[in-house]
Amino acid sequence: WKEGMDELLVKVFLESHATAPGKIILDLDVTDFALHGGQEGRFFHGYYDCYCYLPLYIFCGDQILCARIRQSNSDAAAGSLTEVQRIVEQIRVAWPEVRIILRGDSGFCRNELMSWCESHGVDYVFGLARNQRLRRIIGEQMWEATQQWNQTGKPARVFTEFSYQTRKRKKGGWDRERRVAAKAEHIDGKENPRFVVTSLSAERWTPQALYEELYCARGEMENRIKEQYSLFADRVSAETMRADQMRIYFSAMAYVLVCGLRRLGLKNTEMAQAQVSTIRTRLLKIGARVRVSVRRVYLSMAASYPWQSLFAQVHANLQAAPAPAG
Repeated sequence: WKEGMDELLVKVFLESHATAPGKIILDLDVTDFALHGGQEGRFFHGYYDCYCYLPLYIFCGDQILCARIRQSNSDAAAGSLTEVQRIVEQIRVAWPEVRIILRGDSGFCRNELMSWCESHGVDYVFGLARNQRLRRIIGEQMWEATQQWNQTGKPARVFTEFSYQTRKRKKGGWDRERRVAAKAEHIDGKENPRFVVTSLSAERWTPQALYEELYCARGEMENRIKEQYSLFADRVSAETMRADQMRIYFSAMAYVLVCGLRRLGLKNTEMAQAQVSTIRTRLLKIGARVRVSVRRVYLSMAASYPWQSLFAQVHANLQAAPAPAG
């Protein structure tokens, strides 16, 4: 059942496109599901300051491709390569020419994942955790940003790039030099440097565009994860991880349905970009009287229901929506 559910999430994503896109961006991120009992795989996580699971999510835009429960005593990127390999393989069967970019924070900046991308024609842009060596490399740009802040009192940014390789080869060290783009920023009287590592070329992506336009856009995925909470994905109170994985699948499939409703039923309406919680409370969680006759099922809604016209428009949009190609 697990393999079937994983395949279905990607299949729904593929069928939602009438034609193959030229480029897609796969966002990877983790979150914490707090545990309040003696569930299987229960560990304390210092960053989140609680006993929790550490599920992995992969999205493309607002569509979910992976929801995998994991123990919290492992690296943030644990198992991500396996999931990426599976998803990329399924996508390329349907869209052999599509260009794929992986995007994630520094928790996914791992040599194993980057090396696989480089050998399989997949691009990536990952955050890179700052350290003293990186800070020294951008010393000149950091000084320039500080001077600008001293003169204007406003946040100052200076962008640069350089080739970089970790010195330690063991325990996940890089096996080659890679392109790093840096943001030397001075804000509120203090330094705020940021770094990203990428396989994308400088000709197509300048350091500033790479960071501000491509990398920072990954913040939208955090809204997608919040929507999983709106559908109770964090209610992992079953005894076994297998059962809790099933609960996460239920939430993921509920999200697929609401996402489809947003994409097909709510297009060209004031709720075309609405959050899952808003759609749920305004269109789904409403009172009605159901009467069943021999030939029909009657739904009688309250005359005071404030979104009657929107409800009718959604119904019309869904009636007119084309059937999936599969």
